Parts: sequence; C-alpha cells; structure tokens
Amino acid sequence: MAAMRKNIPFKRERVKKGIYVLPNLFTTGSLFCGFYSAIASMKGDYYFAAIPILIAFVLDGLDGRIARMTNTTSKFGSEYDSLSDLVAFGVAPAILAYTWALSSFGKWGWLTAFMFVLCGALRLARFNIQIGMIESKVFNGLPIPGAASVVATGILLFYYLGGEGRFNDISVLIAVVGLSLLMVSSIKYYSFKDLNYFSRKPFMSFVLIVFILIIIIAEPQIMMFTFSFGYCISGPLWTLFKLSQKVYGEIKAKRSQYHKPITL
Repeated sequence: MAAMRKNIPFKRERVKKGIYVLPNLFTTGSLFCGFYSAIASMKGDYYFAAIPILIAFVLDGLDGRIARMTNTTSKFGSEYDSLSDLVAFGVAPAILAYTWALSSFGKWGWLTAFMFVLCGALRLARFNIQIGMIESKVFNGLPIPGAASVVATGILLFYYLGGEGRFNDISVLIAVVGLSLLMVSSIKYYSFKDLNYFSRKPFMSFVLIVFILIIIIAEPQIMMFTFSFGYCISGPLWTLFKLSQKVYGEIKAKRSQYHKPITL
C-alpha cells in the first residue's frame, strides 16, 4: 500500500499570499455603493438610493481596466468582482425597485424582485465560465450593470419629471421582468472592449464626444436614462435586424431559383 502511494503523483499547489490593493479598492467601493443603496431604499430615500448604483457602475468599469493596465489581475480579484456585482447590480436594484414600486403588488412584487436577483446571479455565473469561449467584442445576454442602470436612471428620471414618493404602476413590474429575461437570454450585446481610447481618432470623433458630454451635463437624468435604455434594447433590435437580413436572403435565393432560365 505504501509503495502504491509513492507511485501516485501528488501535486501540492502553493497558495499565493496577499492581494492587489488598488483594483480591489475600487471593487470594495462598488460593493459599498450597493450596500448603501439598499440602506437608502429601506429608508425610503429612493432618489439617493439610485445614485450609488450609478457610481458603482463607474467603479466597476475602472477596477478591471486598472488591474489590466497595472498587470495586477488575479483570480481573487475576479471572484471578488463578481460577488460585488451581485450586491451592487443585483440585490441593490431589486430592493430599490421593490420598495419604490413593486411592494404594492404583494407576492408578485417580491417574486419579481427576486427574479431580478436570480437572473443577475445566473448571468454572472454564466459569464465567468464563458470567459475565453465567446468573442470579447460581445456579451452573451444583457450585462447585469446595464440592467441595474436602467432601474436607477429610470427612478432619477421619474423624480426629475416631477414625480413624488412611490410609483405603483404595473409597467415597472413588466420592465423588471423584461430586464431579468434579457440578462439570461442569448442575445448579443456590444461590449465596447475593443475600443482603444489611447489611439489616434478622427478630429470629428473628438468633437462628437465633447458634444455628447455637453448634452449629458445639461440634462443628465434624461440622457443617462436614454443611453441605458438604448443599450438595453440595442441587443434585441440588432438580433431582429440580423434575422430579417437572413430571412430576406433566403427569400431572395428562392426567388432566384424560381426565375432561373431554363436552358435546352
């Protein structure tokens, strides 16, 4: 038995001690924003509960880029980022949507909020196992930060347009269900990962970016919701466009076969 144990190869992997501080600080900031948003939602401060979710959106985009730029990527950072995303973009928006609008629908309200959290968790788990399996230019399903930003910017727009207190309307329930299904769908979304911000760009592209920033600063609530909602529907619209192109190509091919001249 001892001889057999000697022949069995046994590899003991050395666990790396310590973590990279800088990128994980941004991840921690995103996690804190999600927690603070949940606390503000439970207090009824819906407007101030939506803002931390958008701040977390910015921090979530920075932590990964900083880790890659400083060559401080790690397995720990990747797992920590996923857990932080589930809180900041899954639990926090679900609590916000429930306390703001869904609570009036009874069990359907909290089940819809739970569905958002569940689909967000499934979306993150699927993303983690599909890294390197699908092209980096696209996301498979609506990213969870995108779904959370629609909820947050929608509430900011509601108060900007003169709304007060809660908004007990079934449209919110339908919207949350739709966002949940988009997250676990196979619809492709552009990831913006192939954009190189440090390369030379045409002069007019710089002018366009400045123009967009001016509009955002002038009407932040309207523009942030427009961009969030526009990105949300961009996946289904692009899918329908590609499908219509495919159907049109098949119809055109069949017509060309029917009208093909007969040669003797």
